[in-house]
Amino acid sequence: MTGPLRVWSLPWALLYLRHEVLALPGRTLALLFVLFLLLFPLFSQDPYWLRVLTLTAIFALYAASWDLLSGYTGQVSLGHAFFFGLSGYTSAILGRETGLSPALTIPLGALLATLAGVLVGLPSLRVRGPYLSLVTLAFPIIATGLIFLFPRFTGGELGLSGLPRLGQSRLEEYYLVVVIFLISLLILWKLAGSRIGLLFHAVREDEAAVRMVGVNTVRLKLLAFAVSALFAGIAGGLYAHYLRVAGPDSLSLFNSIQPVIWSVFGGIATIYGPVAGTFLLFPILEILRVTEELRMLAFALLILLVMRFLPQGVVRGVLDRLEEVCPRCKVRNAFTRRHCRACGVELHLPAAKEVKP
Repeated sequence: MTGPLRVWSLPWALLYLRHEVLALPGRTLALLFVLFLLLFPLFSQDPYWLRVLTLTAIFALYAASWDLLSGYTGQVSLGHAFFFGLSGYTSAILGRETGLSPALTIPLGALLATLAGVLVGLPSLRVRGPYLSLVTLAFPIIATGLIFLFPRFTGGELGLSGLPRLGQSRLEEYYLVVVIFLISLLILWKLAGSRIGLLFHAVREDEAAVRMVGVNTVRLKLLAFAVSALFAGIAGGLYAHYLRVAGPDSLSLFNSIQPVIWSVFGGIATIYGPVAGTFLLFPILEILRVTEELRMLAFALLILLVMRFLPQGVVRGVLDRLEEVCPRCKVRNAFTRRHCRACGVELHLPAAKEVKP
């Protein structure tokens, strides 16, 4: 099936689904997750759960954008809310001043967040580690100060409310957010698995060695900041218009820490790990509202338990139990297979008998 017409034919798709997707538990779970998001409204259109899933998808995109920057390149950002809030405020102000629809103001807000990402990335050329984290933390604090300094323009503590909605109904907004989330996630995943993603990894591990082989690490780090800020900006614009308010809470320290928690919980430097972490933690935090007094305590205990038994994150911990890497060709296989699906080598070799002296 090498011809251009046969590659995308139905038999090819079925064979690909059987041998490349369903052959691995991780990919099967990913397929079920996508189907769940797309088909959920067919079984329930409860406004509360549509709202929870919509916000979860927005925050999952936000967490994945943080992972591309901090997980892959090691440029730990503690002020990621700057891009998130800046895009929301930009979209809100543009909509108010020009009357443009969210379909135009959200991309423009994300574009400004991208430029801000390059600006925030400039200090990374001189400072590293905790010093860079503190520098990134300063930007949302400065932005919050400017918001309080010009309350007539930014709305001050109350923010800008009454923003245009993303769609005509909650169901339309749900599908719009989910589609944007899935497309953005696919782009981030492909980028992370590309040559650029490998260079991001290399910068994190040994930046000096990468420079010695002739790679411009300055461009790489600025690119990581820009792309990460772009998708954080998209999430921020969607968040502002979904809640119909752009407030200083979007720039808060808590909003900067949240993607760190979700990413570490799910599995850092994986893109899909932060998504899993967000889709596990955010709904659980909502469910725990039934015990408001013990809500944060239970939430903290859950995180501590997972970090104790799955220190590499939920996704990696689970996948390491469901899949194994072939020692010969390094292709991943389901744990039930006895032979590698690529090279056929035996995966479960019998233990060598102990030789008595």
